[in-house]
Amino acid sequence: MNRELQEARKLARRIARSTDSPILYREKRKEVEGSRRLFRSSSVVRECLGLVREREDGIGHGFVHVRKVAIDAGAIALIENSFIRPRPEVRRIVLLAHLAGILHDIRRLERDHARASAGEAGKLLARFDLSEREIAAIVGAIGNHEAFRSADHLEDPLSLFLSDALYDADKFRWGPDNFTEMIWDMVEYRKAPLDAVLERFPKGMEGIKRIRETFRTQTGKIYGPDFIDRGIEIGMKFLRCYDPLKNLITPTVP
Repeated sequence: MNRELQEARKLARRIARSTDSPILYREKRKEVEGSRRLFRSSSVVRECLGLVREREDGIGHGFVHVRKVAIDAGAIALIENSFIRPRPEVRRIVLLAHLAGILHDIRRLERDHARASAGEAGKLLARFDLSEREIAAIVGAIGNHEAFRSADHLEDPLSLFLSDALYDADKFRWGPDNFTEMIWDMVEYRKAPLDAVLERFPKGMEGIKRIRETFRTQTGKIYGPDFIDRGIEIGMKFLRCYDPLKNLITPTVP
C-alpha cells in the first residue's frame, strides 16, 4: 500500500473513532456478541472460512468484510427468531446466516457477482452436513444480496428470511465500514488512482443514501438507516479534511 493511501485510510479511521458506533451495536449488543461467539465456536464456520481464505485475493472487499457480514446476519437471526423458535432451531438459522455471509462475495469481481457467487456457493456447500433446503436457502440469499436490483421471489420462509438478513447485514457495511475499510481495500486491490476515487466521493455518497430505504428485515429497517447516516458523516468529514490537490492530511479532526 502506498503512503498516500495509508494516510487516507488512517484519516478515515481516526474520523470513525470520533463518531459514535451504530446504535445496533449498543442496543442489541447481547445478540451481536451471541452471534460472534457462535461464529467463533463453529467447526463448520471454520472450514468454510478456510475455503474463502484460499481465494482471498479474489473477493474484492476483503476477508474482514465477509466476517462482519456473517456475524451481523447471525445477529439479525438471533434478534428476530429467539422469541418465536426453539433454541436449537435458532442456532441452526444463525449457522446458515453465517455461511451465507462468508460465501456471499466468493466471486465478487465477476460480472453479476451475486449470482456467480450463489452458483459457486452451491458447489462448496455440498461438502457440509446441510439439507437440500438449507443449501437452497443459502444460495437464494446470496443470489439476492446485490443492491438496486429486483430480488428473486422466494417462497420458502427460511430462504426469504436468510435473503433479507444477508442483504441487510451486507448493506450495514455501506455505513462506517465503507469509509474505513471497503473503499481502501478496493482501491488497493485494483490499484486505482486515489485522486480519481476521491473525485467520485460526492456522487458515491448520493448512491449510498439511497440504501436507507431498501432494508428488508424489521431489524434492518430500524437500525440500517443509522449505519448509512454515520457512514455519510464520516465521508463528509473526510472530504473536508483531505486536500487531494496539495496531497496533505490535516492533523486534526473537527
